[in-house]
Amino acid sequence: MPDALDDLTAEELAVAERIRPHLRRGALVAIADGAGAPVGLGRPLAHAARQVGGVRLLLGWSFRLPVPLDPVAFPDVRAIVGGYGLRRQFGGHVHYVPARLSAVPALVGSVLRPDVLLAGLRPGPLGLTFGSEVGWARAAVDAGARVLAEVNVGLPAASLDPSLPEVTIVAETDRPPLPLPLPVLDAVSEAIGKRVAALVPEGASVQFGPGGVGDASLRALEVPVHVDSGIVGDAVIDLEARGLLAGPPLATYLAGTPAVYAWADGRPILARVEHTHDPRRLADKTLVAINTALEVDAVGQVNVEGFGGDVIAGVGGHPDFAGAATRSATGLSVVALPTVRGGRPTLVERLGAAASTTRSDVDVVVTELGTADLRGLDDRERAAALRAIWGH
Repeated sequence: MPDALDDLTAEELAVAERIRPHLRRGALVAIADGAGAPVGLGRPLAHAARQVGGVRLLLGWSFRLPVPLDPVAFPDVRAIVGGYGLRRQFGGHVHYVPARLSAVPALVGSVLRPDVLLAGLRPGPLGLTFGSEVGWARAAVDAGARVLAEVNVGLPAASLDPSLPEVTIVAETDRPPLPLPLPVLDAVSEAIGKRVAALVPEGASVQFGPGGVGDASLRALEVPVHVDSGIVGDAVIDLEARGLLAGPPLATYLAGTPAVYAWADGRPILARVEHTHDPRRLADKTLVAINTALEVDAVGQVNVEGFGGDVIAGVGGHPDFAGAATRSATGLSVVALPTVRGGRPTLVERLGAAASTTRSDVDVVVTELGTADLRGLDDRERAAALRAIWGH
């Protein structure tokens, strides 16, 4: 089987030579995540790290694997969320670190403080800025990481964050952000979406997770709302087209088809995760958090991460927004999911992994069969209410 690093182009080798002086054995290198991840630097980084040896790696939300996970180059790899590109990668020298997204800045400022951050940045009038996401990368910059930039004019200008100081440019490109296809909305997700939409009051601030349930819920809304979320995707464009988007949205990531990146270009709507996921700020609003789950247990605990050692997603912002919504005097923390996923029931006696969000941060659970309001109920009553909306 050919080695993934045997066929680097002359340009990739040149980029590797620009990266290598910034590496040392034992250094921690972080790669900024999301749609604008600097995937063009992945193979040069791995090549340079293999030459240096013993370089540690920190990854975030990966639409696709941003770098070959060569064990010689990177004997220790940490990932703070799962994601499409990291599925089936965990185990061995790749470690999943369970952390809510709001806690990641504290991690990258302390025990996971990167020496180097590789980031995709776009030119702005005052310098280089983030484009299709800010996320936790700005916290890594503030913690002192040296920034090695892939300057990418193909990224949208969507960040509220100021330009970055002291950036070392190692490559330039015009690659568009990585796309996420629109989720397929079937009869089940549409039924769930309608039930969720009925819970959202006019003028509320809505957070939604990626995927069919979140998309269907936003597309079913019939009242104007604010979007205050971790992610802005294609369903927000639909809200605006229907006259239901009340003011500019706020998020820390863009994620969707090329249409959402084109729509967001020139709109300053992305902020760092310390702001977007701040529970005190969020709880002061009428916040309706709309999240899904892989499974829910008999008292309403939520698993969004995986099953056993198989990491599918990650903690992410689920408990951040759910917890803030339960503290909102006029808000709701909603968990919406189909009764069956992949042929297996989603209501279980015991979760297949640790609880990502506790039962105390879940107000309402919605399936295609009904809505269970769990507020004010004890565990026995919660279990009965949940069984009813699974048809038990």
